[in-house]
Amino acid sequence: MISIRRARPADAPAIGEIHAAVWRSAYAGILPDAYLAGLSASRLAGFYQRAILDRREGHAVFVAVAGGADAPIQGLGGSTVVGFASGGRARRPGLADGEVETLYLLEDWRDRGAGRRLMRAMGAHLRAVGCRSAMLWVLRDNPTQWFYRRLGAREVAREGIRVGGQAVEQAAYVWDPIESLLAATAPAGER
Repeated sequence: MISIRRARPADAPAIGEIHAAVWRSAYAGILPDAYLAGLSASRLAGFYQRAILDRREGHAVFVAVAGGADAPIQGLGGSTVVGFASGGRARRPGLADGEVETLYLLEDWRDRGAGRRLMRAMGAHLRAVGCRSAMLWVLRDNPTQWFYRRLGAREVAREGIRVGGQAVEQAAYVWDPIESLLAATAPAGER
């Protein structure tokens, strides 16, 4: 069984490991190999521990936790963090009120509804902190962009950035109004 809950500081090491693993998988051949190999799960864990504790600008981190028979490795309490999402009010104005900053799931846990449920948790949180719309940035060559389009997001902007010393393009996807994200991620019985 997979459950979604607000992240706790003790989740930060698992979140750092997931971030590094997902980037190494999703961005192989897109970002420099040396950059991906150099990602530090412990450094990322420190960043996420601060993010979990920082609630300014409506910031929140949610985790997908596999428990019981679904837990890949029996952690404390018989559960394991297998994915996470973070966000808050948009970091820069203009495209939307709220922003989903991250959505990462370990490969073995995709296509089980956890990504959709994490997006629903973020959408509900953003609405609760007063956001009427939501957006996210994704690298243009990220193979999982289809997921956001499937949830009804519209691509509204592109821009060039540098990641790992390499120029790449990112795309902004928006849900406006935010209720469109909540409707797209609603459990089957609520649609």
